[in-house]
Amino acid sequence: MYSGCDLFMATPRTLPKVRSGTDGLDDILGGGLPAGRPTLVCGAAGCGKTLLGMQFLVRGAIDYGEPGAFIAFEENVEDLHKNVASLGFDLADLESRKLLSIDHIQIDPTNIIESGDYDLSGLFLRLGLAIDSVGAKRVVIDTLETLFGGLSNYGLVRAELKRLFEWLKERKVSAIITAERGDNALTRHGLEEYVSDCVIALDHRVHDQVSTRRLRVVKYRGSLHGTNEYPFLIDQTGITVLPVTSAGLDHSVLDERVSTGIPRLDSMLGGRGYYRGSTILVSGTAGGGKTSLAAHFADATCRAGERVLFFSFEESPHQITRNMRSIGLDLKHREDAGLLRFVAARPTAFGMETHLAVLHKRVREFAPAAVVVDPASTLINAGQATAAQQMLVRLIDFLKAEHITVLMTTLTQGGDVIERTDVEISSIVDTWLLLKTIELAGERNRGLYVLKSRGMAHSNQIREFNITNKGVVLTDVYVGVDGVLTGSARLAQEARVRDEARQRALVIEQKSRRLSQLEAHHKEQLAKLQADFENEAAELRIAIEAAAKDTQLRDQDRLRMAQVRQQDDGEGLL
Repeated sequence: MYSGCDLFMATPRTLPKVRSGTDGLDDILGGGLPAGRPTLVCGAAGCGKTLLGMQFLVRGAIDYGEPGAFIAFEENVEDLHKNVASLGFDLADLESRKLLSIDHIQIDPTNIIESGDYDLSGLFLRLGLAIDSVGAKRVVIDTLETLFGGLSNYGLVRAELKRLFEWLKERKVSAIITAERGDNALTRHGLEEYVSDCVIALDHRVHDQVSTRRLRVVKYRGSLHGTNEYPFLIDQTGITVLPVTSAGLDHSVLDERVSTGIPRLDSMLGGRGYYRGSTILVSGTAGGGKTSLAAHFADATCRAGERVLFFSFEESPHQITRNMRSIGLDLKHREDAGLLRFVAARPTAFGMETHLAVLHKRVREFAPAAVVVDPASTLINAGQATAAQQMLVRLIDFLKAEHITVLMTTLTQGGDVIERTDVEISSIVDTWLLLKTIELAGERNRGLYVLKSRGMAHSNQIREFNITNKGVVLTDVYVGVDGVLTGSARLAQEARVRDEARQRALVIEQKSRRLSQLEAHHKEQLAKLQADFENEAAELRIAIEAAAKDTQLRDQDRLRMAQVRQQDDGEGLL
C-alpha cells in the first residue's frame, strides 16, 4: 500500500539533494532541493519567494552547518534584517559568525543598454566574492527581473540565463533564484523555467475575500516529486508546507481504549470507551450538548496525564472554560497545567487550506494524544462543502497516522435528516454519536444514542442526555406504547408506574394477609379435628380393649364351668 507521497518518497534517491529548511517541502520534493543545482522559485508579489529563499539559507546555516550567500537586487541589507527579524531570524548574528553573507546590488533597469556585449560578468564577480567570503554552499539570488527587466532580446536573455545557471553549477552551490510570475507564463520572460533543474511556483489567491497560499512543484529533473498544489503557511516561525497528499489508508490501529469522560457512555461503548487513534463524530442540533460532550472527553484525557489540543471555531477559550465550569469541568486548571491548549479562530479568518496547515502545524508543535474540533461543520463558511470535506478527510488521515484520537462536532439543522452531516464525513468516522432533541408535552429534552461504532459491541438503546452542575448524566428513557418519554413526561410516567406498582403491591399484601388468615383458620380447624379424633380414638381404643377383655373373661368362665360339669370335648361319644 502507498499514500499520495509514497510514490516519490519510496523511490531510491540517485540525485544528491539538500534540505530546503521548510517544514513539509522536503516531503513533496522527495528529500530536498537538488544539490549543486539551481532551483527557480516564481510567483506574484507577496507570495513568499524572498522568505523561502532566506529560510533556505538560515536553516541551512543553523541546522546543517552550510554557510550561505544572499544576493539582493531590490531590498537592501538593513531592510532584509528588519523584515525577517519578526520570524526569529538574526541575520546579523549569522553574518558575524561567517555563516551568512548578504550583498545588495543596486541596478537601475533604465540604465541597461541592450547590446551584443551585455553579460553578467560583474554579477559573477560580486557573487563569487560573496560565496568565497563565507565558503557558501547555498546561494539565493533575489530577483531575476531586476537583472533582465530592461532587456527585450529573447536570445540574449536566454543565453545569459543559461550562462548564470551554468556558472552556479560550476561553483557546485545549491541555489534558489526567485522570479516574478508572468501574465501567461511562470515568469515574465517565460525562459527561466526551461533552463532550471527545479521549478517551484508559489501562488497567493483570494476567493470570496479569503486568501490562501499554495505551492506547486512544476518540474524537477532527475527526481520524482509531488505534482499537486499544496497549501503553505507563513507565520512567526517562517514557512510551513502541508504535504496534503501524504494521507493514505495504510496507518496501523491500536486496541487500547480511552475514556469518554462519562461512565455511562463508556458502558454504551462496550464498557471501555473509544479506541485510541480513532475518529469520533458528535452531531446534533444547536444546544444539544455537543461541546459539553467534547469537553468531558478532553477533561478525561487530561486527567489521564495526556495532552489535548482543542480547536474552537465558534467560542473563545475563555468562554469555553467559563461555560464548562458551570457543569463541573475545570478546563482552566487543565490549561494551566500544560495539558490542554486552545486554538481559536473564526472559519472566515483563513482559507480552507490555511486552516488545514494551521491545524497540522499546531499538532506537530504540541504533540497531543487527542484533538477536538468544535465544530467541524462551520468550516463550510471558509469555503465550499466539498473543500471542507476534503480538508477534514486529510486531517483525519493525518491524525490516524499519528495515532491521535480526534473528536469532531457537527451541527445539523432542524428539519434535516438527522443521520446526515453538512460536511459528509460520517462514512469515514469510527464512532458516531447522535444527540437528538426530543419534543414532548411542551418540553425539549435531549437524547443520545450510538449510531455506529466500528470494531466494538455497543448499545442500541437511546439514553436521556442531562446536563447538570456535576456534568453530563445519561439516564434510561421510558419506552412504552406511546414511544420514548423524556423529561417531565418520563417522570410523570415513572410516577404512574410507581403508583401502579404500589397498588399492585397493596392488592398482593391484602391477598397475602387473607391467605395467612385462611391458613391460620385451617390450621386451627385441623388442630381441633385432630384433638377430637384423638379423643374419640382413645375412647374407642378403651372400648375395644374392654370388649376384648370381656370376651376373654367369658371364655374363661365357660372353661371353668365345663370343668365343673366334667364335660369333655365330645371325643369317644360316637
